Amino acid sequence: MSRETEIEALFHQPPPDDDLGVMDFLEALALAISEGNRGALTQMWEAPCFVLSHESAHTLEGDTQIEEFCAAARDRYNTRGVTHTKPQVVRMDEISDRIVCVRVRWPWLDSDEIEMGADVSTYTLCRTGEDDDWRVRIAIVHGSEALS
Repeated sequence: MSRETEIEALFHQPPPDDDLGVMDFLEALALAISEGNRGALTQMWEAPCFVLSHESAHTLEGDTQIEEFCAAARDRYNTRGVTHTKPQVVRMDEISDRIVCVRVRWPWLDSDEIEMGADVSTYTLCRTGEDDDWRVRIAIVHGSEALS
């Protein structure tokens, strides 16, 4: 099986069962990023949180750093013509009822719903705070996949 066929098969698996509301959280995260809703975004991350990519590793210590990180991501998407995204869960591991690890493919969609590429990231989400909502504690950025 070729590498392209393996990747294609990976993204055409049925989504994992989600009785914990993780997909609802990811859809809200996508909307907040697409709209640039900084207030909502800071509520979706639990500081301190950790972001790891092949380019860097850093801790976001509070709301200001979370806002700056998310705004920079949105700006990068907008310069590419990306207007929004919809999460595609590739894999979800329930560590406990309060911690999950979820790998997500984020297609880059333009205003006509045309996919222009995608990012893949893995998140460790924790239920925290008085509201017991999911929040990102660790984000691992796998990188971008461009469409040819």
